[in-house]
Amino acid sequence: MDVEPDRVAVTAPPSFDDWVAARGASLLRFAYVVTGSQHAAEDAAQDALARACERWDRVGRTADPDSYVRRMVVNAHISRWRRTRREAPVEVLPGAGEGADHAARVSTADAVLAVCRDLPPRQRAAVVLRFYEDLDYPEIASLLGCSEVTVRSHVHRALAALRSRLSEEDR
Repeated sequence: MDVEPDRVAVTAPPSFDDWVAARGASLLRFAYVVTGSQHAAEDAAQDALARACERWDRVGRTADPDSYVRRMVVNAHISRWRRTRREAPVEVLPGAGEGADHAARVSTADAVLAVCRDLPPRQRAAVVLRFYEDLDYPEIASLLGCSEVTVRSHVHRALAALRSRLSEEDR
C-alpha cells in the first residue's frame, strides 16, 4: 500500500438525514430557548431545516453546520416575529418533572423564561446564545450578522432589563 504523506483524506460531509438524526433534538431545544414557545420553536426549527435541506450541499461543507443552522433558526424566528408581531407564551415548560426535588429549579427557569419573553428578539437571541449555548461574543456576532460591539450592547441592555424586571417582582 503506497500512501503519499502529503495527501490528507477528505471526508464527505454527513448526509442531511444523518445530521438531522444526530442534531435535530438539540436544534429544537435551542429553538425553544430562543422563542420561548414550543409551537414557535417547532416552526422556527422546521423553517430552518427546510431551508438547510435545500442548500445542504453548501451548508454541509461549512466548517460548522450546527452554527449555520442555528443562525437559520434565529433568522426564521425573527422573520416570523416581524410578520406576526405577537407571541404565544406557554403556561408550563414541556417536560418539567413533578416533585419537590425539581420545584425550585423549574420555578426559577420558568420565571427567567417569562421575563426573557418580554425582551426584543435580537436581545433575547444574544442572551440565549451567550448564556444558554455558552458562545463567545465573536461567535454570537457571526450568528446574528452584526458586530461584536452590537452583541455586547444587546446582552448588556437585556441583562439590565432582566435585573430591573426581576427586582420589581421581588418587591
